[in-house]
Amino acid sequence: MLNIILFGPPGSGKGTQAAKLVEKYDLVHVSTGDLLRSEISQKSDLGMEAKKYMDQGNLVPDEVVIGMIDNKLADNRDSKGLILDGFPRTVAQANALNMVLAKHTTSISTVLALQVSDEELKDRLLKRGATSGRADDQDESIIANRINVYKEQTAVVGQFYAKEGKFQEVAGEGEINEIFARLTAQIEAVMA
Repeated sequence: MLNIILFGPPGSGKGTQAAKLVEKYDLVHVSTGDLLRSEISQKSDLGMEAKKYMDQGNLVPDEVVIGMIDNKLADNRDSKGLILDGFPRTVAQANALNMVLAKHTTSISTVLALQVSDEELKDRLLKRGATSGRADDQDESIIANRINVYKEQTAVVGQFYAKEGKFQEVAGEGEINEIFARLTAQIEAVMA
């Protein structure tokens, strides 16, 4: 299986690029944000619990997210691979993900980290918030908190995967297709 983690701060383009990569490589897209929003829209207990954290720009507890990913893997045993978008966000989650993947006799192939400036992130999130209706994309203080949470709690995950020799930085600014070409070049190198 080709299992890719698309890594980067909120607004770095993970969702946009993941959709293109899913189509090109016939992979299953695992977006924890989408999984969580689906649970929230269904008003499940899990969704309502997650909503409390998300509305403040904070991370949802690990056990909630890991359980959803385990279910997604079980539902897609015959796929060519996965793209994880927005997960893992902590070293504890990265360790838990490795254990869940091992349970399904697979592992992470590569981690592609989109590099985008803070100003560009803020601009992208505010533009997305104007059209998506997402409350966490409409308030500059929540956006700033999300970027800070990423820097303080999530960026260290890159170091975790760098130690495994699986971490690649990719310039995440420019035209969507230019960024996509940079990502596919990295994936082709891993597959070779």
